[in-house]
Amino acid sequence: MLERTLRLVRGYDWTLLIVVLLLTFVGLAAIYSVDLSKGDTLIFFPVQTVAFLLGIVVLVLAASVHSVFYQSFSRIAYIGVFLLLAGVLVFGMTIRGTTGWFRIAGFSLQPAELAKVSLILFLSWIFYRHGRQYYKWQFVASTILVVGLYVGLIMLQPDLGSAFILLSIWFGMLLFSNTKKRYIAFLVGVGVGAFLLGWFFLFAPYQKARLMTFLDPSLDPLGSGYNVSQSVIAIGAGNVFGRGLGFGSQSQLHFLPEAQTDFIFAVIAEELGFVAVVGVFVLYSLLIWRILLLTRRCRDDFSSYVLLGIALLFFTQVVVNIGAATGVLPVTGVTLPFLSYGGSSLVINFFLIGIALSVARSHT
Repeated sequence: MLERTLRLVRGYDWTLLIVVLLLTFVGLAAIYSVDLSKGDTLIFFPVQTVAFLLGIVVLVLAASVHSVFYQSFSRIAYIGVFLLLAGVLVFGMTIRGTTGWFRIAGFSLQPAELAKVSLILFLSWIFYRHGRQYYKWQFVASTILVVGLYVGLIMLQPDLGSAFILLSIWFGMLLFSNTKKRYIAFLVGVGVGAFLLGWFFLFAPYQKARLMTFLDPSLDPLGSGYNVSQSVIAIGAGNVFGRGLGFGSQSQLHFLPEAQTDFIFAVIAEELGFVAVVGVFVLYSLLIWRILLLTRRCRDDFSSYVLLGIALLFFTQVVVNIGAATGVLPVTGVTLPFLSYGGSSLVINFFLIGIALSVARSHT
């Protein structure tokens, strides 16, 4: 038993683990600071701490499983999450206009977070099974069906941010698979058409308002444009070393809505300054680089695509969240990995790191 444990520990990428822990500790510090502004009782910090401890356990368990398990389990996981996404529309809890959570024993479960994991695993299995015959249209069509079922159910919640993340993972994996360029061009055209249809028939009014405000924040500076305006002010107010943890006026005086989730980056920038912002960018760069570096150990397409999908997921979420906080991209409610408040999101992120360690260790 001891020998097996030592062998497992030696197979870890400790640089990757240290980066993940540092990001999580920064997130916990920022969430604690936001909690201070809520009163004497801490609300978010205890829940996030429990999620962190649970995430460590999930990471260790996920890393101890051989990659063959994930390959064989990918189809069952896809079907199971599909049923959860359908069920949450009927039995789920509605928060801020989105019916996307199950409430179980005092804890919330968001199936859209599980969808990110199962989609990466199932798409990787499809890429592996096709034996690199990416030139066939049937291959592209099968991936469209797989991602389309998930995206369709998530858009019914509606959760535009999660749907965009899933589409980004799928599209990125297609690009790296050397799929024919004319197929890619066709899909881009279909995507533009789908967006136009969604704008007129599917998007909720608040989602349209977010996009319009992104194009021109002055359209509604006290309404849909308020969050972004306050976020930009907070980021600029941090200067080099910040105002100090717990002393950010934007977050502490509640000028910055959803400071613990959508705009946690603005809290870090205001209270810890430009130095911390650079540190966060360095940590995220190391995170994605180390995951991609693990692909060098892989000897099969399934493992390589799993690692690619995980890297694409983290990269896309970082770009979308920080882009929204700085006013460069529309606000879609996408969390910042390991930093934003959210138990489901944090545990799933640790699960993904565990899977990355597992598939890399299985080839050593």
